[in-house]
Amino acid sequence: DANRDANHRLARAAEFINDNYTHALQLDDICAAADLSPSYLIRAFGKRFGMTPHAYLMNRRIQFSRAQLRRGHMIADVALQAGFADQAHFQRVFKRFTASTPGQYRR
Repeated sequence: DANRDANHRLARAAEFINDNYTHALQLDDICAAADLSPSYLIRAFGKRFGMTPHAYLMNRRIQFSRAQLRRGHMIADVALQAGFADQAHFQRVFKRFTASTPGQYRR
């Protein structure tokens, strides 16, 4: 069944993100893991999960970051561990997702 196959591939894409979110993932990496084209992946992933693959990736990284910050880890270390290229990018994304900076969140 084509629909079941598509759902399986989308689940594989989400699983790949969950398993690799701390790495520098590109859309092509996710597409290769799920054996889907970029345009199909973006459209179908959004319908299935309510967000783009990139938003899903950022959300997963922020979930991880929040847990690390609650444990008292340094912001710069958390940014790198979560897969962000630098602390500034981490802080922008963190604030967009949580409405607070990592420093405010840690307090």
